[in-house]
Amino acid sequence: MLAISFAAAIFLGAFLLMVPICTVSGRISFIDALFTSTSAICVTGLIVVDTAAYFTAAGKWVILLLIQLGGLGIMTFSTMVLLAAGRPITISDRILVQEGYHPGSPHNFKALIRNIFLLTAAIEGAGFILLSLRFLRDEPLEKALFSGLFHSISAFCNAGFSVYSDNLMGFRGDILVNLTVANLIIFGGLGFLVIGEAGKAAAGLLKGMKIRLSLHSKLVLTTTTALIIGSFFIFLALENGGALGDLSWKEKILASFFQVVTPRTAGFNTIDLTTLGTAAVLLHMFLMFIGASPGSTGGGVKTSTFGVVLAFIRSKFAARDSVHLFYRTIPQNNVVRAFTVISLSISLVFLAGFVVLVSQPGMLMKEVFYEVFSGFGTVGLSLGITPQLNVLSKAMIVLVMYAGRIGPLTLLLAFSRRRAIGKFEYVEESVLIG
Repeated sequence: MLAISFAAAIFLGAFLLMVPICTVSGRISFIDALFTSTSAICVTGLIVVDTAAYFTAAGKWVILLLIQLGGLGIMTFSTMVLLAAGRPITISDRILVQEGYHPGSPHNFKALIRNIFLLTAAIEGAGFILLSLRFLRDEPLEKALFSGLFHSISAFCNAGFSVYSDNLMGFRGDILVNLTVANLIIFGGLGFLVIGEAGKAAAGLLKGMKIRLSLHSKLVLTTTTALIIGSFFIFLALENGGALGDLSWKEKILASFFQVVTPRTAGFNTIDLTTLGTAAVLLHMFLMFIGASPGSTGGGVKTSTFGVVLAFIRSKFAARDSVHLFYRTIPQNNVVRAFTVISLSISLVFLAGFVVLVSQPGMLMKEVFYEVFSGFGTVGLSLGITPQLNVLSKAMIVLVMYAGRIGPLTLLLAFSRRRAIGKFEYVEESVLIG
């Protein structure tokens, strides 16, 4: 259901973008419309045409709707519509939505859906107000309001689409824009469960109460914080004399912070990424591959998956058979699932990169794999080769964006055999590993 719903929404969005009123020239090729729709629904942000110049106001509204739809999830939106219409919700629909946002089974399903939409509206609304006030300094009221709304939704949904041709490079030294967009990206990438628990814990502290976070929330918050802080200092050290060389220290700090937050599946940029050194590009690939967190608007293998793998490696160093985190034992099936996701993701990324390199041998490996990692992590950052992709390469990136949004494990389960033929096991025999 998840795989089919996203695929259907992608094709519907492509046909909507092909309506003449959506483009300035009145036409767009099917592959470019499909690419743009996939990028919006899968909240990626990779573009084959300039969003600001190529699409009309109607086209931009379609893209914005697709971003919001893809960010919150097709099933969540359809469930909300059914609830609003007073229609009954099936058990299978409840399971699909709850699996995406809540590891347990909350008794009040309607409250879960309502809280997701209220939380989204509150965070996007705050971002809309702050960004609109800033854009009003340079733009007329109507344009400033639309820009504020577009960038707020695009940032919270971790999409990375912008209505400016140079993305956010014009606001490189603007503290309000940088911090607002970065915080929208971080909140969108944490996941609704984590935001809800963290909010309750913060409210409890103000009242003098101690509210215990779930293991999932602790792992997500710890991993996210460590990745952002650690990557910030590494990026600043790597590019201090490179891409950041001509900037003031204020701009260097803002740009470094922004450039390590945005690979967490957002796709905005405030500096020219083509000027980055190879080490910084590799750091971006690493961050894009990990991505956001489960139940969020982002993609990638997820922070919790990365955290479980690190915990497994630590347990082997400590000569322990079980995997421990925060004085809790991780179930064995969680560990197997984490390694399965990592293995499938690496295989998909390198297969897609190989196909693109075969299809367009003139492209550099660094640029191609940066593009593929960006597509899989539903990030949207690029070293400038997206418009140069041929039809086969675009099709591969579309597939990678799709797999990155719904998850490689979901994609595998959707097309795999439902039941094994026969129930038996063969005689066990070991092989040499490592």
